[in-house]
Amino acid sequence: MTGLLHAGVSIFVGLAGGIAVGSGFVAFLLVLDIIPRLVQITRSWHRMHAFETAVVAGSLVFTGLDFMNIKLYLFPLGAALIGLFAGCFVGTLAAALTEVINVLPILAKRIGLGDYMIWLLMAMILGKVIGALFEWFIY
Repeated sequence: MTGLLHAGVSIFVGLAGGIAVGSGFVAFLLVLDIIPRLVQITRSWHRMHAFETAVVAGSLVFTGLDFMNIKLYLFPLGAALIGLFAGCFVGTLAAALTEVINVLPILAKRIGLGDYMIWLLMAMILGKVIGALFEWFIY
């Protein structure tokens, strides 16, 4: 009975985590207009659907690879190309985020945390760093 309970709890936590991460990703892309800002920065309005398709396809493909526990063993040139494309994406995403980041001070003032903005930013940064270190070294 405890094995069945453990499996049920694991399924529930996995689904809840997936829904939380998925909805956060969708909110990130839709509410903050990340894709349109990327298109605006790169001046490639005619390829907006390609940007959207690439984000959705990349999410689905690599989620599937992760679920199936498939490892990609690439030759050095292939790894360099994937690294180049991933770096370009992260760079343009960071550029788009610099335009959107002005949302944080407005949000902090509206909820009454304007005086604690540095603490809010530090909590976000430390949360990301601790989460990344946990993923790399423990998990």
